[in-house]
Amino acid sequence: MIKPMLDEYSPISLAEIEGVCLMNRVDTKYTTSQSMLPELLKCLQSDYLIQEINGSRLNAYRTLYLDTTDRAMYLAHHNGRRTREKIRVRFYFDTQTIFLEVKNRNNKGVTRKKRFMLPELKAYQRKEASTFLETYAKYPPDLLLPRLESRFHRITLVNSLKTERITIDMNLLFYNPSNGVEKMVEELVIVEIKQQGYMPSFAKNVLSGLHIHPVAISKYCLGTILTVPEVKNNLFKEKIYQINKIRKKAYGLV
Repeated sequence: MIKPMLDEYSPISLAEIEGVCLMNRVDTKYTTSQSMLPELLKCLQSDYLIQEINGSRLNAYRTLYLDTTDRAMYLAHHNGRRTREKIRVRFYFDTQTIFLEVKNRNNKGVTRKKRFMLPELKAYQRKEASTFLETYAKYPPDLLLPRLESRFHRITLVNSLKTERITIDMNLLFYNPSNGVEKMVEELVIVEIKQQGYMPSFAKNVLSGLHIHPVAISKYCLGTILTVPEVKNNLFKEKIYQINKIRKKAYGLV
């Protein structure tokens, strides 16, 4: 159980964390196992605050990813395009808020995010949502379809200087609405460090010391690979190998 460890952190409220939302940022992703999480949390405690919403420090999320019929956004990531886009609808359970979000990554590795509040999950089909997409997305709204759903729990940490945010995602569940395939990946943990730019990071040093290294794969790409067997994934094979190694180790198979 990690809850006692989360209770040892000093809290930061949602209102306070809004100044660290980092809508324009550099992201670095890592993958590890649930068994490593207690040690990681212990190492970070001295330098980070934990987001607390309505008394909860482990927050639930649901995400619906939109993509074209031929999965153009997935393939852009798979094929290594430095400039790429992701469009999703995210439901924040603890605040009961829903946002349509457009994330654009440029060729310098900087991610810019725009979002638009929705009254319900399927409201991305409404005219005002289409207007938002026409303004900020590269893909026309009429080409977008629901391609993948994910559910997960997240721990959010903020450094004491409020210049860096860390998200730790676990209990990953993927569902493909096209074929009905569902995959649970509860042993995997995805850590993401979000910064204003490339700068030193205490968390990066901690992760390196624990032999946890960057693995640049998104939840959307991972969920697509796990639920669509026929999807092109050869350029992700090394990353999938690393993730499967973590999963096998969690089950004592290596």
